[in-house]
Amino acid sequence: MLDLINCGGNIGSITRCFKRLGVEYSLVESGDELSGENPLALPGVGSFGALMNNLDGAGITEKLVGLVKSGVPLLGICVGLQVLFETSEESPETPGLGIIKGGVVRFREGKIPQIGWNRIEPKAGSGFESGYVYFVNSYYAAPQDDEVTLYHADYHGQFCAAVKSENILAFQFHPEKSGEFGHGLIRRWLDDL
Repeated sequence: MLDLINCGGNIGSITRCFKRLGVEYSLVESGDELSGENPLALPGVGSFGALMNNLDGAGITEKLVGLVKSGVPLLGICVGLQVLFETSEESPETPGLGIIKGGVVRFREGKIPQIGWNRIEPKAGSGFESGYVYFVNSYYAAPQDDEVTLYHADYHGQFCAAVKSENILAFQFHPEKSGEFGHGLIRRWLDDL
């Protein structure tokens, strides 16, 4: 069982993916509903500021940070990865969760947003494989410590496509929309719990 945080946006694709993988989940819409016993999934659609405002408004922010810092596993997807960082150029007035040091920056070149399939390459020695995944993003994470970067991709320059740090695994892309390869990444996270 995992707690799937529902703070706006379309979560239909992630719930269909979880059902396909046989994952039991509980939809969480307020801080009071976070069990503290289950792994957490934080998908995000839309903007950094909107997701942070929704988390704050639902009373989730402080409890979420406390649970993750205490070691509860977290899967972040898209903007759910971005809000783990301290700041974002998209919403400079809105602080992020600050669980991972660094910020979120806007692509400087190319068609924005990046929409479509792109190849990701894992950090050497990580045990993860390269593959193609589905992105929809105008911004990407820039970790202060590149050691947390699990995957890089290239879009008019290399950028961080996923992070892994202790109990956190988070993707800038949409693994739930990335076919067998993406579903395999979610399955691996679940198997490692």
